[in-house]
Amino acid sequence: MKTEKNTEKTEAPAKAAERRAVSRRTREAELKGIPVSPGIAIGAAFDTTETEEETPRRSIAAGAIEGEKHRLADAVSRSRKQVAKLKSRLAVLPEEAQEELEPLLDAYALMLGESRLLRGARRRIVEELLSAETAVNDEAEAIAQAILAAKDDDKPGLKRRAGEVREIARRLTRNLTSTPFRSLKDVPVGSILVAEELTPADAALLDPSRIAGVATDEGGADGHTAIMLRALGIPSVLGCTGLTEGVARGDAMVLDGATGQVVLRPGPAALGKARAALAAHARERTKLSKLRRLPSVTQDAEEVELQANLEIPAELPLIAQAGAQGIGLLRTEFLFMNRETLPDEDDQFEAYAQVVEAMAGDLVTIRVLDWGGEKDIEALAEGFEPTHAGTNPALGLRGIRMLLKRPELLEAQFAAILRVAEKGPVRILLPMVTIPEEVRQAREIYDRVIRRLRRRGLNLPEKLPPLGAMIETPGAALAADAIALEADFFAIGTNDLAMYTLAVDRAESEVAHLYDPLHPAVLRLMQFATEAALRMRMPVSVCGEMAGNPRLVPLLLGLGIRTLSMNASAIPRVKQAVRSLKIDDCARFARRVMEQSDPKRIQELVMGFEAGGGA
Repeated sequence: MKTEKNTEKTEAPAKAAERRAVSRRTREAELKGIPVSPGIAIGAAFDTTETEEETPRRSIAAGAIEGEKHRLADAVSRSRKQVAKLKSRLAVLPEEAQEELEPLLDAYALMLGESRLLRGARRRIVEELLSAETAVNDEAEAIAQAILAAKDDDKPGLKRRAGEVREIARRLTRNLTSTPFRSLKDVPVGSILVAEELTPADAALLDPSRIAGVATDEGGADGHTAIMLRALGIPSVLGCTGLTEGVARGDAMVLDGATGQVVLRPGPAALGKARAALAAHARERTKLSKLRRLPSVTQDAEEVELQANLEIPAELPLIAQAGAQGIGLLRTEFLFMNRETLPDEDDQFEAYAQVVEAMAGDLVTIRVLDWGGEKDIEALAEGFEPTHAGTNPALGLRGIRMLLKRPELLEAQFAAILRVAEKGPVRILLPMVTIPEEVRQAREIYDRVIRRLRRRGLNLPEKLPPLGAMIETPGAALAADAIALEADFFAIGTNDLAMYTLAVDRAESEVAHLYDPLHPAVLRLMQFATEAALRMRMPVSVCGEMAGNPRLVPLLLGLGIRTLSMNASAIPRVKQAVRSLKIDDCARFARRVMEQSDPKRIQELVMGFEAGGGA
């Protein structure tokens, strides 16, 4: 009887708790997360959270050792192909997304090579008579625990590295047990993706045309996944604690990627507010689209060229829709990546011809191969010591340094670009120039290729493509007056210039907050390079992220820049900014900014600038 009474007492609170949980899941709930990618999303939740099934531990007989080793080798081979396939998708993603995802996939590829993980798993198969999946999981967990126990102040970094080891172990285990991977192909159009966590590899598979938004329990604004989502333009909120516990698949959701607000099962008021915000966003896009055919001129009739950066030819329709006045930066790395052999002169000619013909007479600036730093091109590494892969890869053999070491690569690119110049106006851009001698040596190779093509009887245009220099290191900016004597034009790459000037890797969360293109040192280097070009009366452009920020347009114009190259999607807003300005106001504003030594004050001035009134 006493037992029955106790049971009744315990059942009543349990039922009450269950009722409260059901009630919570049927009424409106507002959560707050980390805003990651701006935009409004209204849709049904699609819960992708997986319950990881624990793989049973299994021992083997001594006679099965070779068979388990073969199973492991097959799983490694399949995993390598899967990682390679993910990497092959990088070329169609924006550069920022590529820069974030590529190092992670490289780390995965290394662990699928002759790594400690695989050596340890094979040893456990032989010495402990464990099945391949048990051996992989045991070894991965041992490595992860050792990483987490390391004496290092970078706890987030340790956690991230341990997570990478466990992620590869999960991939191997899935391949060993033929367990299907999470698929995002069946997500209904217009859904909001909900998960405990989204890996960068998952983010690479998202289709922005199908998914309205993304919300997760975990994650932060500075991680690989966040930057991927921003690059893809999907409204997203990460780090939204309690999200997956409070939502069920099919629940209505509202997400604001600019404020971090997530509303589950929104009522009429919340839905009405979200729909109004979404409509305002749509009206803004429509308004900007009308600018496409309007000239990019200031109110006092100063023309400003707005060009597009191009990663791959597939982006050409977006560039046409944006109304770009040419391509200010065609990155040629896409031709070299994810292939076992190098593209020859004819391969490159065909690729460049596709772009030049599509631009129908607008100028195309083709940057020759910038291999090195974090970039990995398998076909180039064959027979060539990749000295970029040291402790400081960004300071190694990359850009023009590498091309001068491998002049045959530069000759093939020069030849293809010279041949395509018959189809439309093109320029050639040299990456990572630091001294005038590098431009001189490149021009010697260029002249040699010109003579060779003429001997072959090819008709080259009377006006040959100009040879320009990227200004993206402090050394190049400070030597700009001397480099200007050798180059035909400058393109200032603000992303690398800020990184090298401030010694900050913006992908590294511990120091990313220090990355500031408005730091006075960066601005002074830009000013020095711009003035060097203007004294020589030669073209100068900005082709980094600063060019695509409407807030920074007054400052850039005030410094003397008249050509900006950016992602195609940024062109309408930048054109809107240009058309609201007067050059005299911009010049006065730039002088005031350049007098400052405090980055915070510069930021205040930039944010406070008003067309017609200055800051």
